Parts: sequence; C-alpha cells; structure tokens
Amino acid sequence: MALIRIGDESFNVVMDGAADAPALLLSNSLGTDLHMWDAQIPELSKHFRVIRYDSRGHGRSVISPGPYSIEQLSRDALSILDTLDIAKASFVGLSMGGMIGQWLVTHAPERIERAVLSNTGAQMGGPDLWNMRVRTARQKGMGALVEGVIARWFTPAFHKGSPEAVARVVEMLKATPAEGYAGSSSAIRDMDQRETIRSASRPVLVIIGTQDPATPAAMGELIAAHIPGAKIARIDAAHLSNIEQPEAFTRAVLKFLTASERKPASRKTAGKAKAQKRAGKKSAAGKAVAKKAFSKRAPGKKTTSRKSVAKKSPPKKAGKAAKATPPRKAPAKKASARKAATKKRTRR
Repeated sequence: MALIRIGDESFNVVMDGAADAPALLLSNSLGTDLHMWDAQIPELSKHFRVIRYDSRGHGRSVISPGPYSIEQLSRDALSILDTLDIAKASFVGLSMGGMIGQWLVTHAPERIERAVLSNTGAQMGGPDLWNMRVRTARQKGMGALVEGVIARWFTPAFHKGSPEAVARVVEMLKATPAEGYAGSSSAIRDMDQRETIRSASRPVLVIIGTQDPATPAAMGELIAAHIPGAKIARIDAAHLSNIEQPEAFTRAVLKFLTASERKPASRKTAGKAKAQKRAGKKSAAGKAVAKKAFSKRAPGKKTTSRKSVAKKSPPKKAGKAAKATPPRKAPAKKASARKAATKKRTRR
C-alpha cells in the first residue's frame, strides 16, 4: 500500500502486476475499501497493471467534509491516473464505483480503454433513503447501518454458506468513516446520468446480479440500453457479485477486457474483395456448368461456327472514299455522241 499526494489530499493506492502491462483501475463500492477486490487480483494481475484505491472518504484515503458529487469522485480517479503518469486505462467499478465509471466514459472517454459497470444504476430513486442514511451515519455511527445494508449485499444462501467472507465485508463497512459514507451517499442521492450516458463512446460491459435488491436488473438494463453497443453479463448473486461469485465475475471481466479489437478497415476491405473474388469464381464456374449441360441436352443441333457466320454476312458498306469516286459511265456516253456526229457528216 502507498499513500499518494494529490494537491493537499492523500489517497490510498495499491498496484499489482507487471509495470509495463496495460493499466486497469478498480473503484470500490459505497461502504467498502480496495480489499473488496482481493479475490480478483491473482487473475487480473496476470494481464494488467492493476491499480486499486480507496475512494474519497473510505479506507485510508482523505476524509473531506461532504456532500460529495459523482463528478468530484470521478475526478479523483483521473487525478490518481495523472499522478501515476497513466494516460489511458481500462476500468472496473461496482455500485458507486460503477457510477464513477459512467461519468468517466461520458466525460473523459479519451482516458478509458474499456469499462465494466457492475451492480450499479444511472439514477437511484428518491432522496429519502439516502437522507436517512446520511443522518444515521452522522448521528448513530456506522454500526447502526450494518444489519440492513449487509442483508441486501448478499443472498441468504451466501450468508449461510460463507460467514467468514460476510464478516470481512461487515468489518469494512464498520470501518468506513461516517463522514465519508455520508458524503458519498449524498453524491449517489444527487446523481442522474440516465441521459448523459447516451453520449458514451467507449466499449462497456454491464454486470447484473440476478438477485440484487440494491440495484435490480432493470437498472443495469437501462444503462446497457442507453450506452451504444454496451453488453450485459448476468451473474447469480446479490449486490456484491464479485465477492459472492468471484470466479464467474472475474471470468466475465477478463473475457470482455481481453477481447481482441475489431479488425482495421483496410483488412475489412481486403476481406470483402476476397469474398467478391470467390463469388465471381463460383459464378463463372456455374455458367460453365450450365453451358455444358445445355450442349448435352441438344446433341442434334449443330453449332454454327464463327467462320461460317462470317462468310454469310453481307459485305461491308463502302466508306466515304468509295462514295466520293464517280461512276465510269460518263466515258461511254461521250463515245456514243462521237459516233452519232460521224453518221450525220456522212449523210451530208
């Protein structure tokens, strides 16, 4: 772990993987910290330089007075990339992290290669729920929120079958500073990205937890419908799908992030030309077969050769030079006139 300074504020950042590998930024959910990604690091770090950080007001990062905004939290992410001298990175964010991801692909697409938006929404309903959470965190402390929140984060089966994993997340939630939780809750309360994400231009995968009561499937489906070309992956889990189904989650993320890019236009053109050439050959072969079949069907008829056609064809018309030559009848008329004159002289 390392605390990096951004202006007069500090952020807790951890990096894994080869230094020269493509960069991948992970952004945590409300009420957790960078350790929520522990199960994904072994596989992701084989392909990427993985950068995970504690969001503002969480873990060991700066705790500034709220309210926060999604734009402010997103600019924190960009500042971390700037400080690490990373021009462009892929991005994975869950819940609040996914809201940050939506802002990034909309307002800073030149900084994002691809983005995974998991268990998240573009707008989170009325303000009453969030105002209640802000008051509870500030007045009663984080312990008062644990039972209700954790019940929505995991399915009953996971609560029963993986109590140790649930206990680790409970400790993260309890350790989250009340002011940081309240400030971030205000950011979620005031967010509405339903229309702005229509302008997103980066490749996006939306992960939906099929049993998620916090951000139901309809929320993820709306994001995918509003972002051109976005894909959907569904995981049988509640809200923290990366913890409840770590293998399925990691597999979906890697499949999307490591998929080969589309072929360049020049290759497409070449492929199209080859296809046309193959089609032309097939067409020519088809005509040859048809011609051969026709000749077999009519054996009694002789085919007129081109030479015989040439013999029967009428002679070509004379050109301009032939038309200009006068006929040779004039000399004959002059000879007849001379004979007539001679006869007259004889008679006389």
